[in-house]
Amino acid sequence: MCRHLAYVGPEIPLGRLLTDPEHSLVRQSWEPRRQRYGTVNADGFGVGWYAEGDPVPARYRRAGPIWGDMTFADLARVVRSEAALAAVRDATDPGADGEAAAAPFASGPWLFSHNGAVRDWPDAVAPLTAGLPPQELLSLAARTDSALIWALVLRGLREGRGLGESLAGPVRAVAGASPGSRLNLLLTDGSEIAATAWGDSLWYLADVPAQRTVVASEPYDDDTRWREVPDRTLLTATRTRVDLTPLKAPPLGESPHKETKPGE
Repeated sequence: MCRHLAYVGPEIPLGRLLTDPEHSLVRQSWEPRRQRYGTVNADGFGVGWYAEGDPVPARYRRAGPIWGDMTFADLARVVRSEAALAAVRDATDPGADGEAAAAPFASGPWLFSHNGAVRDWPDAVAPLTAGLPPQELLSLAARTDSALIWALVLRGLREGRGLGESLAGPVRAVAGASPGSRLNLLLTDGSEIAATAWGDSLWYLADVPAQRTVVASEPYDDDTRWREVPDRTLLTATRTRVDLTPLKAPPLGESPHKETKPGE
């Protein structure tokens, strides 16, 4: 359906994440190695990044395939950032939303992406819209399942919930209303990353000595430090820490599983 990636760490050119690696996100747009649904991600792409001193990220999005955009290649070569979120899209259904449907979605300091699909869209999840004010429904960025999920996530963020909680609640709600949906979500505020593995691949690379963390649909290289996230898991991460929590409630008294990296 899509491939996406988020990064927090020392300032680097975007190209080091998105274009330079052997199995970069650009290559994943036509030759993903671990994508379970779909084969080519050519229905749009986008990248959001943070400039020093500005909490509101910039975005560059297009409706076409990432490999055909020479402007993006230049941008990735020269733009540097300490945090970014990028995605390449394989549309579930054909539509006219174009660039507006390409992740990352954004509001305030947050960037968001959805890899997957809501089964029986839109009928199955129509009841979930009752909790959203009409103006938020009328302001959806696109007529897609991803845009509605983003509205549900954003509602939690605006109510003061943390990144992880803001993802977990909508995933449980959508999965309950539409069993069989694939709900790999990715969210960042420029300092932290939250993600869910629900129906498709999710991996992370935690490099504590370098104080950097990458969370991605699949590894962009063959570094042996990449770790796969179990299905139905919530990941939360900073530059030096990754926590994995089952999205099903753990048994009473049992703490969420925590990954502690050497050097912490």
